[in-house]
Amino acid sequence: MSNINQARQRSVVLRQLLNHHSYQYYVLDEPEIPDSEYDRLYRELQQLENQYPELITADSPTQRIGDKPLDAFSQVKHEIPMLSLDNVFDESELLAFYKRVNDRLRLDDQIEFAAEPKLDGLAVSLLYEKGLLVRAGTRGDGTTGEDVTQNIRTIHSIPLHLQGENYPQLLEVRGEVFMPKAGFERLNQNAIKNGDKPFANPRNAAAGSLRQLDPKIAASRPLAMYCYSVGKVEGLESVETHSEMLDQLLKWGLPLCKERAVVKGVEGCLKYFDKLSARRESLPYDIDGIVYKVNNLHWQKQLGFVAKAPRWAIAHKFPAQEEITTVNDIEFQVGRTGAITPVARLQPVFVGGVTVSNATLHNMDEVERKDVRISDTVIVRRAGDVIPEIVSVVPGSRKKGARKIKMPDRCPICQSDVVREEGEAVARCSGGLYCAAQRKESIKHFASRKAMDIDGLGDKLVEQLVDAGLIDHVDDLYALTVEELSGLERMGEKSAQNLIDALQNSKSISLDRFIYALGIREVGEATAMSLAQHFGSLDKLQAASFDDLQDVPDVGPIVASHIQYFFQQQHNLDVINKLRKVGIHWQEVEAVNDADQSLLGKIFVITGTLSGMGRDELKRRLQSRGAKVTGSVSKKTSAVIVGENPGSKATKAEQLGIDILGEDELKNLLG
Repeated sequence: MSNINQARQRSVVLRQLLNHHSYQYYVLDEPEIPDSEYDRLYRELQQLENQYPELITADSPTQRIGDKPLDAFSQVKHEIPMLSLDNVFDESELLAFYKRVNDRLRLDDQIEFAAEPKLDGLAVSLLYEKGLLVRAGTRGDGTTGEDVTQNIRTIHSIPLHLQGENYPQLLEVRGEVFMPKAGFERLNQNAIKNGDKPFANPRNAAAGSLRQLDPKIAASRPLAMYCYSVGKVEGLESVETHSEMLDQLLKWGLPLCKERAVVKGVEGCLKYFDKLSARRESLPYDIDGIVYKVNNLHWQKQLGFVAKAPRWAIAHKFPAQEEITTVNDIEFQVGRTGAITPVARLQPVFVGGVTVSNATLHNMDEVERKDVRISDTVIVRRAGDVIPEIVSVVPGSRKKGARKIKMPDRCPICQSDVVREEGEAVARCSGGLYCAAQRKESIKHFASRKAMDIDGLGDKLVEQLVDAGLIDHVDDLYALTVEELSGLERMGEKSAQNLIDALQNSKSISLDRFIYALGIREVGEATAMSLAQHFGSLDKLQAASFDDLQDVPDVGPIVASHIQYFFQQQHNLDVINKLRKVGIHWQEVEAVNDADQSLLGKIFVITGTLSGMGRDELKRRLQSRGAKVTGSVSKKTSAVIVGENPGSKATKAEQLGIDILGEDELKNLLG
């Protein structure tokens, strides 16, 4: 057999394999081979076609992307018009639709419907002749659309040749091209990174991508398609229902939505609607409603059409997720971590099922990118439980004198400086312990087990104390009385006394835990330990220069700037002085030099119950010698320290060949 004949036979096999695996991957979401194997088969076919160009066929997987951009789209005439659907928005309108259908069919039994999500994309038509994709067109005005064949060929879920052997001589398939949410997010992130304008929503992104004159651009966009009906068909074996037709399309390799179902009567339609409504936000694509189609194809023909829509189908729309309104004002809110967020006060508008009067603008980068100003007319979006946001300003709607906004220099709550680190999008209040907007979280952190360890002072009690006006700052905790506490909900006299005792016990604390309790940004337990060991006293830490701070292990310029800035704020110093006055104290520690860091670079994991000391104490002792203590075992772990009843971490350490240290080995390690 000649080389060309061998290559021809092999190319046929490769095309069949690649088309089969594309169908498994893109349509069924059930890949049978790894991506690397698919790539190997693809390269093999590509090499054969490069060597023997006469082997190239129109349905070859290598021919998805055309060579040259188009100058303009040609037109496509739909022999059977691509009609739109009428809409209903509530149960009463759906009942009216059902009555109209039933009045024409005059049936005793409940009508069966094929139900599926209404995708928010762009309607297209695919024409297959003898199984080969020969043309694709947009809906256009329903009669005439644009020829987007080159771009449709770049969508991997769409077969260039139908599967099987029993497909019709001519088959026109209709469906929706859309952009999945994850792909849309990546596309916009790349656009912003490259300084390009991002798309407003996935539908616009899908439509813009499909109408690119250069198919290589379309190929770079994460487009997908689900088919939902047929148009013109020649040579099709008879099928009785719409759902059977869709099942047949799937067998021919065409992509269909997995959420489709067959339901009975209005009750079945509403149950399906409620089910999809609840799952809407978790779906990987945007939908704006549900489509119900009379399932029996004979009944569809009997019902016929009105001017622009079929009588046998209806779209049950969700409440609008986007509406137009006016920005009355823009204010700045301070979050629990000090993040300052611009919030638009809107002319109230009903969107996404609720009345919206506020919308987040995220940060000043977003404000500037969208160029939102006071008195602008804007598009606001609310999806499910997501906080409403401004999508964009309505083009051409801006009034003269619309005011630009800028980030305030001072916190609107406590008047502390507003700081924004280089390279960060979020501006923050520097108030920390002092700022009322942050006080609940700062108090919770201060009282936490790894900080001051105030037993009995949980999150809910902190909320009660602040809301009741009993504490403003962390030093106020130590002025609480049994009488004040016992008057709170679920706080008897004994519980109140226990908390007073816990507060008293917390006054004697190690320096590293006190530093951690202050809540300095990006100063965790390990960094607090390093600072305590390096400086030996709080006074020396407070007086440390920027360069001095960077001499501490694991403290770089960003963390050093956070520490220095914290101690430069007089209100933070006032809180620390008040804490000292109420009796909080610690032993000064001898500064540690590099020679004492015998475990520097080592990584330990602790599991099980230790009899000699508590886990927190062991963690601090290890960290004092330069070690890191983590919560999970990996190949980077130096050793796992085990006590009684160790868990799966010890098992994983054995599997990875990592040293396991019992309490005897631990004593030797710590000397």
